[in-house]
Amino acid sequence: MIYTVTLNPSIDYIVRLDKVLIGSVNRMDSDDKFAGGKGINVSRVLKRLGIENTATGFIGGFTGKFITDILEEEGISSHFVEVEQDTRINVKIKADAETEINGPGPEISSQKLEELEKFLSSLTSGDTVVFAGSSPKNLGNVVYKKLIGLTRKTGAQVVCDFEGQTLLDSLEFEPLLVKPNNHELGDIFGVKLESLDQIESYARQILDKGAQHVIISMAGDGALLVTRDGAYFAKPIKGNVKNSVGAGDSMVAGFTGEFVRSGDVIQAFKWGVACGTATTFSDDLATADYIKEIYEKVEVEKI
Repeated sequence: MIYTVTLNPSIDYIVRLDKVLIGSVNRMDSDDKFAGGKGINVSRVLKRLGIENTATGFIGGFTGKFITDILEEEGISSHFVEVEQDTRINVKIKADAETEINGPGPEISSQKLEELEKFLSSLTSGDTVVFAGSSPKNLGNVVYKKLIGLTRKTGAQVVCDFEGQTLLDSLEFEPLLVKPNNHELGDIFGVKLESLDQIESYARQILDKGAQHVIISMAGDGALLVTRDGAYFAKPIKGNVKNSVGAGDSMVAGFTGEFVRSGDVIQAFKWGVACGTATTFSDDLATADYIKEIYEKVEVEKI
């Protein structure tokens, strides 16, 4: 089974209007509400690919119920730890400029944290767990070291979609996959990466530190998979970019789902690229049909 861990999920409230006038009443043209959080996005895309999975993490209040209701409607099982405070709401204002206002999320008690630790400790070597996104403020991202460590003790594989120090901290647990973009990879090492050779070189340092596979996403310039056996470049696919939210999560879902299914790393990379690209060209997370359409356009070459 694939599990996704979202420690600080959200309702993503999208508001659209032509222009925001500060200090005045603004009337929106349209709005949408989505179940948000990186792990939840992974779960939703996995389900669209026909891959069963279970979403876990912390959830609370009427906002949390909105998220679990959405997951239930989409046929995704969940095993969240319920907390007293409401799950957060993130407001994304799409106007002449794009603005985000993100909620802090609930405080997590030591008792609730222990409940999640107990659940993760009950997994088996046949499981794969995706850890993604930020943690509630009172826990801090350092909590991931303990949670990932407990998971790895069961023999389960882990996929870690983090930035910066949190990504570096995860490498001691030999994650199946990490997926920084080219800018995040450069920031980790304090360099500006300007060529594919440079990107591959620094990605190999991530491998040397423990990762089993590294995917570097490069937006409109394609993506690079680096393994111990070689490096593989996915050529960029042309299309109308509509959405950056969830594209990286979709890539993680595509890779993880196919790798768990077949063990074929190149096919997993191709499905990851297809999922990420399809979401980029969609208003929300990509549909199964569109992902399959984009998959036919994915070209991967060994470099």
